[in-house]
Amino acid sequence: MLPWSADLAGRFEQTTYDSALLRGNPLGDPHERPVLVYLPPGYGDSDRRYPAIYVTMGYTGHIGMWFNRTPFRQPFPELLDALFAPGDVPPAIVVFVDSWTRYGGSQCLDSPGTGQYHSYLCEEIVPWVDAKYRTIADRDHRAITGKSSGGYTAMVTPMLRPDVFGALATHAGDAAFGVCYTPEFPARARTLRDKYDSSYEKFFEAFAGKAGRTTNEDLHMLEMYGYSSAYSAEPDGTVLLPYDDLGRIIPEVWERWLANDPVEMARQPQYADALRSLRAVWIDAGKQDEFYLDFGATAFHREVQKAGVPEERVHFELFEGTHGGIEYRYPLAVRWLCEQLQ
Repeated sequence: MLPWSADLAGRFEQTTYDSALLRGNPLGDPHERPVLVYLPPGYGDSDRRYPAIYVTMGYTGHIGMWFNRTPFRQPFPELLDALFAPGDVPPAIVVFVDSWTRYGGSQCLDSPGTGQYHSYLCEEIVPWVDAKYRTIADRDHRAITGKSSGGYTAMVTPMLRPDVFGALATHAGDAAFGVCYTPEFPARARTLRDKYDSSYEKFFEAFAGKAGRTTNEDLHMLEMYGYSSAYSAEPDGTVLLPYDDLGRIIPEVWERWLANDPVEMARQPQYADALRSLRAVWIDAGKQDEFYLDFGATAFHREVQKAGVPEERVHFELFEGTHGGIEYRYPLAVRWLCEQLQ
């Protein structure tokens, strides 16, 4: 396996999108965002139109990280190109979307705490891609996929906007919040107490002086605040944590989190209807996932079944693996989506 870039059969185009919806967002994050588009082999040879697959990233991920290289592993863009290179997979245009915030992510939701990232995706990026590239501009030929927080986005976006996305693939996506999130609450409360006088304001003051020296603990603290900003921000942007200074759940805030849990959402009639309309649903996770997202995947799969999605449209799999190092799973889902979207 090459330790350097491989030759590509298709090509990538990266451009900048000037978002009206993100202009003036609550965090002052850039409204000009990079968009990375993969065009499969043969794209320039005819007037053929293609299905489109949108890729969203996990927490603290941004587009510049997709080509990062680690020993004995290829980055997903190269794995994606290798999937299409032989010509035996129905081709698709693949769009990598940026939803970064100063907190490390947005869950691609509209929130007064972060900004209109859900609308940015559905109302700006999708129409822009359809206008610029030869897509089949129809929800039945459009899918969304991602891992972790990106997998969360892949689950909830088609439920919220079944008119835009007709298929999904989620890899270890955030789900079953009571299982995947609550174990972290006491740990975050303890760190906040012992190091920052139970004040996130003091945490951010310290974090601002750590450029290039952030720790995993810092990222865990940032992630929890980012989730809160996405799930439980007040209309004025005030961020409410779902737990108190003893790490105990605050019921009225926790209910707001649960309203955004893909498993809980799928139980609601309007979202069950949306799920039934999908052409393809891929769900997987590692059996040793550190955040118990294998249980989240299983719970979401059960709700997909209860919603009445035909079994032939669903792929569910628990594999040997943890939360990290599973990018080899992504092309498997893309292949399956491409086969369903033609």
